[in-house]
Amino acid sequence: MRVTNFSPFINYANEVSGVIHGYLFLPDQLPLRLTAEQLVFHHQQKQPKEGFIWLHINLHHAAAGRWLRQHFLPDDDFLKEIAATSPRTRLSLQDNALFAVLNDITPTEASSRNASLWAWCCEAMIITARFAPVTMVETLVAELHHLPLSQPEHLLMWLLAYQEDNVEKIIREASRQVLDIEERLFDHSLRHNRTVLSHIRRKLLRIQSLLVPEPAALFRLLNRPPDWLAADSVRELREFTEEFSLGINDMSNLLERIRLLQEEASAQAVEQNNRTLYWLTVVTVMALPINIITGLFGMNVGGMPFASDPHGFWHLLISAASFTLLLILLIYRRTR
Repeated sequence: MRVTNFSPFINYANEVSGVIHGYLFLPDQLPLRLTAEQLVFHHQQKQPKEGFIWLHINLHHAAAGRWLRQHFLPDDDFLKEIAATSPRTRLSLQDNALFAVLNDITPTEASSRNASLWAWCCEAMIITARFAPVTMVETLVAELHHLPLSQPEHLLMWLLAYQEDNVEKIIREASRQVLDIEERLFDHSLRHNRTVLSHIRRKLLRIQSLLVPEPAALFRLLNRPPDWLAADSVRELREFTEEFSLGINDMSNLLERIRLLQEEASAQAVEQNNRTLYWLTVVTVMALPINIITGLFGMNVGGMPFASDPHGFWHLLISAASFTLLLILLIYRRTR
């Protein structure tokens, strides 16, 4: 089935309701894009019986929440969770539906801001909602006609897998950077190493705080899945949970490595400062005889020795050099 293109007059319903994407999935057919009115029609007619509907909502739209409550949601729990919960990754059971919070963190992200995606998945429908644009949804739409999505939970699993892949890419890139820093930790780029380590650690800590799922919610979901969730989907969800937990553990281990490297870099910085102060003190002590003699003979008072001696300058120079060499010898013997 070919994807239908709608005129601006039909798309006006999407603008009123806040619908960004709406699709109808039927067995053995390509996804069909629908307007907000067509989505409401299929849902009220309890269609599709063997497929499902996906609608993606812009929560910044003033009428989006009211439109969802009026036509699709059995209660306000989904919207209340969006308003009340933090943006941390979450996957739990809400009545007889799956409630998920996902974070759109890309490997190339440099800012501290992130875009969160909320999902509500039931037997014949999945609703996703966001405030800021999310890359995972746009990637999903671009690949939609090549994905075998026969159930709404399959679409949710794809979003979860996309987030997990990004986490793995971030961990691999951070591990590569940390390995490079470990190899050059003892060269002259110490200050640069500390700056890069601090940046990587801040980034990983922020990602960890957002992506660590709630263990209790996952435990309840895996042990008491909804009735409409197929056994294959439950097994796939369990595998995703295990793989995602391994990724989070790898991130924790990487953070510990970074912490140890930061301590080593700090110790090197302290040692370098101490060495610099030591040699500064040595140079100061070595210049002490010449400074004392210069100060004494610069007072311009009567009775100065060698004042009338034509070789007085050389006598003083030899005396200062002798005392300086003696101090150098003493310092050398003490530092051996």
